[in-house]
Amino acid sequence: MKLWVGLGNPGAKYAGNRHNIGFMALDRIAADHGFAPWRKAYQGLVAEGRLGAERVALLKPETFMNLSGQSVQAALTFWKLPLSEVTVFHDELDLAPGKLRLKVGGGHAGHNGLRSIHGHLGEGYARVRLGIGHPGVKEAVAAYVLHDFAKADADWLEPLLRGMSDGAEALASGDGQRFMNAVALRTAPPRSSTTTPAPEPATPRPPAGNADPKPDPKAEPKPDPNPDNRSPMQKLLDRFR
Repeated sequence: MKLWVGLGNPGAKYAGNRHNIGFMALDRIAADHGFAPWRKAYQGLVAEGRLGAERVALLKPETFMNLSGQSVQAALTFWKLPLSEVTVFHDELDLAPGKLRLKVGGGHAGHNGLRSIHGHLGEGYARVRLGIGHPGVKEAVAAYVLHDFAKADADWLEPLLRGMSDGAEALASGDGQRFMNAVALRTAPPRSSTTTPAPEPATPRPPAGNADPKPDPKAEPKPDPNPDNRSPMQKLLDRFR
């Protein structure tokens, strides 16, 4: 069994925040792949289902972001899972909007949800880093992540969520590259090749004002109205008459 954790803050007030993109990812996967309804457990909301041959539990902690580790620890303890079976979906300031990267282990880079999981369980889990961009200055980060996505963000957010759902079975089976490819097909689909047809040879056009151009009299001599049909011998005899 695998445990996938989406990071965010609970409640309608935060539902559309950039900080809640981890919740959004799990919601899309659960809906598209027929997971059981969400239920309260382990200080969060849980939905269980299958992705291919793998049984997967989705967890959205309701402890608020900076206490996410408590919920993850409670779920791991109940299912007796090693930390290596955990994958965390979270927002990433250091990636451009719509970009996605996979990572195993490493630091928390100041992310409060990851910091809490590190504190309770350590760093040996996988992460799906979901780019939301950076506001430009450190002082603006808190307001930026706790603000809803703009309407224009739907242009990249929707393909990103669909791509993760498309590749969920590959991720569950451990094929990270195939998962990334599925996301890329949604977020950066290949352009269709187009071949410009060769121009057809130009058809000569008649001079302006003339539907049928007149032939050049020098180029085409007029036929003789009274042709001489005599044989050469007849012509010679007629000369001496």
